[in-house]
Amino acid sequence: MQRERITDHIIVFRSDLYAQVTAGLVLTTDGAVLIDTLLYPEETLRIRRYIEQGLQSQVRYVINTHYHADHTIGSCFFPDAEVVAHRLCRQLLRERGHESLRRMQATSDDFDAVQVVLPTRTFTDAMLLELGGCRFELRHSPGHSPDSITCLVDDDTLFAADTLMPVPYFVDGNLEQLAHSLRALMADEYEHLVQGHGEVILHGEAPARVESDLDYLRRLQAGVHRGLQRGDTDIAERLSLADCGKSFDQLHGLVDQLHRQNVQALVNDLLAETPARHNRHVEGKNLWIQKQIT
Repeated sequence: MQRERITDHIIVFRSDLYAQVTAGLVLTTDGAVLIDTLLYPEETLRIRRYIEQGLQSQVRYVINTHYHADHTIGSCFFPDAEVVAHRLCRQLLRERGHESLRRMQATSDDFDAVQVVLPTRTFTDAMLLELGGCRFELRHSPGHSPDSITCLVDDDTLFAADTLMPVPYFVDGNLEQLAHSLRALMADEYEHLVQGHGEVILHGEAPARVESDLDYLRRLQAGVHRGLQRGDTDIAERLSLADCGKSFDQLHGLVDQLHRQNVQALVNDLLAETPARHNRHVEGKNLWIQKQIT
């Protein structure tokens, strides 16, 4: 696990074991706030030991940025902390989290001690949390998943979670919503922009990075549309990551797998429309997305 101090009181942890997933620690005079946890318990428990033994602090709040296991599964290791999330995160954890954990436990004993923890403080659109002189502005940011949120700390460090990844990923969400949420990130400037996976984006780099993600979504949507018009039977193989303007050289090559899943998800979405509505639906998506991301 990598540990990076990005300000005097904010530390980012990045997993060595799973997809460079990140978690954030904010230290205050009244305790600590943990923004997400890591997938494997051994890494999250190392974070806890670092906070409690190394920093002589206690986690007061755990913020779940969305319900996916790689961001929430370690909440159970902070039993004295209040868990904060979007209301849909609580709902999705209740509906899907237990079965997901059972599948994980059936394949690995690494997760035997894990329990699903439902958030106890939730919100719908936005929420302000304050602790020890630090401000945490939580905002709904759907697209990667229905319940995704971002967390702005002290007006200059944004934990964008999986709204921002090395490749935009919407298989469990919605492409149009993700484009809208990405555009919202461009409304302000940040000293640090923390992705849900991968490296921290520094001041000045964020606008170009977000633009590249919007360009990826535009190219992806256009490429899938062309493939369906041609009657391609395997668009996911033909429409490459490079065709959509992204590089393989991130997340140890995992981005290509995520891209292929994006392609197939969009194909499935378009083909699920009735034939009578299909062409109008695709044209409408083209016009909407073109307006949002160009």
